[in-house]
Amino acid sequence: MISKEEIKRSISESIELKNKILSDDKVLEAIIMSCKMISAALKSGKKLLIAGNGGSAADSQHMAAEFVGRFLLDRMPLRAIALTTDTSIITAISNDFGYENVFARQIEALGETGDVFLAISTSGNSKNLIKALRIAQLYRISTISLTGMSGNEMEKLSDICISVPSRKVPRIQECHIMIAHIICEMVEKNLATFSLNKLNNLVDKD
Repeated sequence: MISKEEIKRSISESIELKNKILSDDKVLEAIIMSCKMISAALKSGKKLLIAGNGGSAADSQHMAAEFVGRFLLDRMPLRAIALTTDTSIITAISNDFGYENVFARQIEALGETGDVFLAISTSGNSKNLIKALRIAQLYRISTISLTGMSGNEMEKLSDICISVPSRKVPRIQECHIMIAHIICEMVEKNLATFSLNKLNNLVDKD
């Protein structure tokens, strides 16, 4: 039977986990550092590359859309690419090189020194993201991981790791999109003046 109590339990679990994050200085500091890293890269003309599998692929696309479109403010588009959207590229790489290379190969093609790569995984142990993080390091691309419970493999390979303190996939995903929205909001606010000046310069040239 589906009951109100079951629904309330799920909502309560989500609230409880978010309250844990609210009081976890390590997680909050990792979010702040991520915002600063992404802001600095975008200000210098570099870009944000984002990837994940399954629900985390959807989060990657959601986040890229907020940067390229807008989150809350009208401003210049911000350079962000989700590496999860081109089915021809994804299936070609998977077929020819194996699925573990699906993101690493795209980073080799699209990434450059000074970019930021954001890898999203509830387990923190996704093989294709681990390989992508290693490739990003070789290209001197800054790395951020958004994961579940601390102590995973991706944490070891990232400049910054935002670890949600849970092993329950749905609850982790709910916190991931909350954190993604916070990053979008903070970066957008940080770059609002920069974007406005850039837009004014383009208008003046016309």
